[in-house]
Amino acid sequence: MRPVRDRRVRAAFDAVSRTGFLPPEARRFADEDRPIAIGSGQTNSQPSTVAAMLELLEVQPGDRVLDVGAGSGWTTALLAHLVGPEGQVIGVELVPELARTGAENVRAAGMEWARIEQADSTNRGWPEQAPYDRVLVSAETPDLPRDLAAQVRTDGTMVAPVGGRMLVVRPRDDGNLDIDTHGAYSFVPLH
Repeated sequence: MRPVRDRRVRAAFDAVSRTGFLPPEARRFADEDRPIAIGSGQTNSQPSTVAAMLELLEVQPGDRVLDVGAGSGWTTALLAHLVGPEGQVIGVELVPELARTGAENVRAAGMEWARIEQADSTNRGWPEQAPYDRVLVSAETPDLPRDLAAQVRTDGTMVAPVGGRMLVVRPRDDGNLDIDTHGAYSFVPLH
């Protein structure tokens, strides 16, 4: 895995072990820098990719964060560590079995300010509690997910893999979006 540059992201990785967020039969691979299958065609993203996304997201203590495609809950727990108890993290997952498992994993991590909800297939994200300071999208879309960008507060940040590229999206006061591209990545598709 590439070195994690941001000290807060490094501390989150040290505090939240990937092992407990993997199926029992996959836990022996937790230290490998690769995606690991977690069931239903979904994966727990490779640690170097997660670290890069968290560094781009620039999560601050006290932020309200939406984690789209929460899967096993690992990214939700990492985000919870970054925001601390004064913040809030809502993870959403479309696959019911993964949403249940992810919610159990986050509860077991003891971070009461974080939770995982069952996503609605007709309404991406968790718009009823928007806007968020940060939105992390851990599944790929072919086009910019404007419905998710609309859930980010002005001057907040969304990090999302779009069309094979990692985008950093920042809504502006005038309703437009500032978009920066950061490298090529491969993810499971967002539904």
